[in-house]
Amino acid sequence: MPVQYKDYYKTLGVGKSASAKEIKAAYRKLARQWHPDVNPTRKKDAEEKFKEISEAYEVLSDAEKRKTYDTLGNDWQQRARDFQGQGGFQYQTPPGGVQFDFGDAGDGSFSEFFQTFFGNIGRSATGPASRGRRSSRGSDLEGAIELSLRDAYAGGKHPLQLTKSKTLEVTIPAGVRDGQRIRLAGQGEAGLGGGPSGDLYLVVHIAPDPKFARTGDDLHVDQPTSVYILVLGGEVTVPTMTGQITLKVPAHSQNGRKLRVAGKGMPKLRGGGHGDLYVTLVAQVPTQLSDEERELFRKLAELAKKR
Repeated sequence: MPVQYKDYYKTLGVGKSASAKEIKAAYRKLARQWHPDVNPTRKKDAEEKFKEISEAYEVLSDAEKRKTYDTLGNDWQQRARDFQGQGGFQYQTPPGGVQFDFGDAGDGSFSEFFQTFFGNIGRSATGPASRGRRSSRGSDLEGAIELSLRDAYAGGKHPLQLTKSKTLEVTIPAGVRDGQRIRLAGQGEAGLGGGPSGDLYLVVHIAPDPKFARTGDDLHVDQPTSVYILVLGGEVTVPTMTGQITLKVPAHSQNGRKLRVAGKGMPKLRGGGHGDLYVTLVAQVPTQLSDEERELFRKLAELAKKR
């Protein structure tokens, strides 16, 4: 069966004048798209596509191989016969090839076209083909993780769906803040040639809470309070992240007064302990008054005028 020509530029979707940076970016985009772990329902097709992409990148990312490829021209078939006639073609796993990290993708061998023109590149003058692979660390990736304020308060294990078939348990540090990043070692882009995988960085997004507002490690909550308690003093029941507490309200408190409850805020990431909870007293004016209550308020108003 004759050797089939491989258009590596077309495989990566780049032009012949593409820079090394553009080739690398195109490869990474396609590798993420066609990685078998991301395509569990069509794994076999994805494995073949992934091999094609990796083969194209193996040639175009190597200056020597790319130079050879670019000089093939229209007479590439005759050159292939010349290579084979000179003993230059041996069908085996190519030196410098890409190692695949998925299950049953075969031995990672590239196409006959690759073996014909590039199988000998990298051979020593006196020995057989080198089996060493050019390895490189995979790129770091960035994603997002959505948390509630209570998730951020409690911390602990939190499931994260990466693909249809892959779920990770992410350890959330108690007190994590919006915009902070959580590093998952080795969960980034796969390395090449047996190189280590990159890391995955998750940017934390904390959803607004219906009760509490957050400032740093402190929490703020509005507490409706009757005018009677504001004037005479008394107690109110206040929510916290760990349950309700009873808070004393001093007499003659004004609407909007803030009371501080130490240690009832968010956990501190560094140094231990917790922030504080600030309770804003919001006057609750009665809307339905009996005749007797209305008369009493009228008398209070008249007394206030005589001061």
